Amino acid sequence: MPRKRLAFRLNYTVIAIALAVTAIDAVTKAWARHALANHAVHIGGAIWLRLTYNSGVSFSFNQSGPLVTSIVTVVIAVVVLVVGLNAHRGVPAVGFGLLLGGGVANVVDRLSAHPRQVTDFIAVSSFPVFNLADVSITAGFITLLVAAIQGEKLLA
Repeated sequence: MPRKRLAFRLNYTVIAIALAVTAIDAVTKAWARHALANHAVHIGGAIWLRLTYNSGVSFSFNQSGPLVTSIVTVVIAVVVLVVGLNAHRGVPAVGFGLLLGGGVANVVDRLSAHPRQVTDFIAVSSFPVFNLADVSITAGFITLLVAAIQGEKLLA
């Protein structure tokens, strides 16, 4: 009887989306640090571009422990990478790519900044200020949740 090997296939869609999100996020954060350093910009209605820095995670949770936050974020990104690279084609690959790209983008921003903080610049009403990586993480999570609810196979 032939032995079945564990198959690990790289999903290039996940990699491409993650790299694109990471690059776009880095460019927008660099722009925000420069263009918004001295003043906020009103876009319209309740939307502002306002430069802030976050030493915690989403919604400024755990601001007192940036080292712990960095370590936990890196571990989560590695887990999402390992799982996501074996994502099923289609919608799950897009979801994992968005999730991974947003996570990696925030890790890169945190590790390259001094002090270790993430650049946030999108403000909507009284909601906590966020960035494009945060939008990508949220969109990726929602995409995977909807796919799972619809019974779609997430992993190959």
